Amino acid sequence: MAQGPIRAVISRSAWQRNLARLRDAAPNAFMLAVIKANAYGHGAVEAARTLPADAYGVARLGEGLELRAAGITAPIVLMEGVFSPDELSLALEHRFDLVVHSMHQIDWLASLATTTGIQPIVVWLKINTGMNRLGFSEGEVQDAARRLQNLDIVKELRVMTHFATADESAHPLTDRQLAAFAAVSAGIPGSRSVGNSAGIIRGPKTQGDWVRAGIALYGSSPTSERTASELGLEPVMSLESEVIALRDLEVGDSVGYGATWVAARRTRLAVIAAGYADGVPRSCPSGTPVLVAGHRVPLVGRVSMDMITVDVTDLPSVAIGDRVILWGSGLSVDEIAAHAGTIGYELLCRVTARVPRVYVD
Repeated sequence: MAQGPIRAVISRSAWQRNLARLRDAAPNAFMLAVIKANAYGHGAVEAARTLPADAYGVARLGEGLELRAAGITAPIVLMEGVFSPDELSLALEHRFDLVVHSMHQIDWLASLATTTGIQPIVVWLKINTGMNRLGFSEGEVQDAARRLQNLDIVKELRVMTHFATADESAHPLTDRQLAAFAAVSAGIPGSRSVGNSAGIIRGPKTQGDWVRAGIALYGSSPTSERTASELGLEPVMSLESEVIALRDLEVGDSVGYGATWVAARRTRLAVIAAGYADGVPRSCPSGTPVLVAGHRVPLVGRVSMDMITVDVTDLPSVAIGDRVILWGSGLSVDEIAAHAGTIGYELLCRVTARVPRVYVD
């Protein structure tokens, strides 16, 4: 079925080069590729097929089951763990690694520990060192580790934490978290995992035995201090569309809902098939850059559900059917996110289901 001109073009080779770049930055660590949220909008199944990682991370059981149904047999980590005993049974059946962050999850594991036919699994013990979302507190860690070590259902215990401010090199919380992690996990055997994308970039001190690559895999910078290009990362997704109409405005004419933009000169507008129903943020203001036929032009007027308009007055050769890039190759998603008042993560994740993903090279 035809779906119109908009599409998200996903470069497999850029994906693989980003992974190689991150492996180079953490050469002594195992690589967990984070492909939750449909691989940040890029397609989780395709991500697992494309990225040669040591394991794959998803948030929830349903995301893991989708990968198993597609034939992915590699280790898959449920990074929020499970939410009920029934989910635990399914997780064990499908051989998922589990993050355990609460005593009630250990209770569920213990209740199944004597069940015959269950194969032991890898458990990741999560410690809260300052993020203050999930994880065992300092006073709980040793008891939680002891309980897990005493369960035959636990094949291997790994220990992890999550940084709150690794993207800010001068923030003192990261060093405090590292110190707290070392102190509270002392004496617990098993490999360690601390490095997210920002931690990988910062170097060995913030990496550990296992690193968890997320946003950097997709070619977006994990820090505001350096661009993706400066980090050697390439955009994996290019959100593309076409010019579908051209319109000439006189001085004083407005365009779009609310008439928020008014022509100060005789203006030629290009209408592009892309809107907030596709994932283009309605918060993008006039002046947000768009690439039309390889040239940067400003968005004008409000983003509507299915269309945007851009000022192409200074590009007289623009024609209906010309290629448009909303972000991606030649136009960083991080730059567009800054105009929209958000982050690249959100823009990539919010590309909607009606936008076909087209995988190349």
